[in-house]
Amino acid sequence: MPDSKWQKSSYSASNNECVEVRTVDGLIEIRESDDADTILRTTPANFAKLLQAIKAGEYDHHAGPTP
Repeated sequence: MPDSKWQKSSYSASNNECVEVRTVDGLIEIRESDDADTILRTTPANFAKLLQAIKAGEYDHHAGPTP
């Protein structure tokens, strides 16, 4: 897995309020764009589990109310 540049979801707004992801040295790095100095690093397998959980709605109770 080659290293990559930070990427954000196509669903993100054009401002800096988004989560960004990249690969570095075979690991996945995740950061909040407005706090770019804080980076979470994990394995591809753990990242895949996180995405599956998000898609399954396991963290929906943490989301704020929709306007």
